[in-house]
Amino acid sequence: MTTRGTDGSAGDADYAAIGDGYAAYRQPEPEFEAAIAAALGDARTVVNVGAGTGSYEPRDRAVTAVEPSATMRAQRPRHLPVAVDATAESLPYPDGAFDAAMTTFSVHQWGDLDAGLAELRRVATGPVVVLTCDPDRLERFWLHDYAPEVIETEAGRYPRVDRIAAGLGGEVDVVGLPIPLACVDRFGEAYYGRPEGLLDPGARTANSAWSFVTPSVQERFVDRLGADLGSGEWDRRFGHLRTQPHFDGSLVLVVGRPAG
Repeated sequence: MTTRGTDGSAGDADYAAIGDGYAAYRQPEPEFEAAIAAALGDARTVVNVGAGTGSYEPRDRAVTAVEPSATMRAQRPRHLPVAVDATAESLPYPDGAFDAAMTTFSVHQWGDLDAGLAELRRVATGPVVVLTCDPDRLERFWLHDYAPEVIETEAGRYPRVDRIAAGLGGEVDVVGLPIPLACVDRFGEAYYGRPEGLLDPGARTANSAWSFVTPSVQERFVDRLGADLGSGEWDRRFGHLRTQPHFDGSLVLVVGRPAG
């Protein structure tokens, strides 16, 4: 059974507490949008599950948005469709209702991953597109040296890619998505070459993993990173990232298609 938070949030993160201001930091990255559009192919009707504030919803297709958190639904721009209050594990649509299904940065929030993936597969006649992070690749990010608790939290929350593939069934492709230096979707690894950004409390709040660590972890992180930036130690170790066009981090696109 899916547990829902005070604003309807499903899964382990309470967006009533951390969702305000999310849209200011988490804008759709054009390179990721292009990859999702290519994966959706010629689908005309798409259900976007865990739709949040509407990032990555195609503007040239008929989209049905599903989002359980009232806080996130309230931040959706007016030009986007109003999101339906429902969870991934129990979609209120008949079999094959859509050409395709998609979900972005959402599967780690679901209370029952297998049930959610089965529902996406059930309601889509074509591709199911999942934008997520591979937990086996999270330690590549320099944050692991400064706040390992955050990386460990993320690694424990994100499902393994092979489990997602198994849940989708059929034919599955997994494609790594390099993260651009000026990535406008400011999830954790988007700061790989601009570490100062993670000193902003709002930036950390917009990344749910920080809500699972103690205030002392955040204080230690800010103190140490601030000191290393001031002394030049961060740049001595990681300064090459400031001009590296892309970072091959944990971000992946998992695309499942019906067998045959």
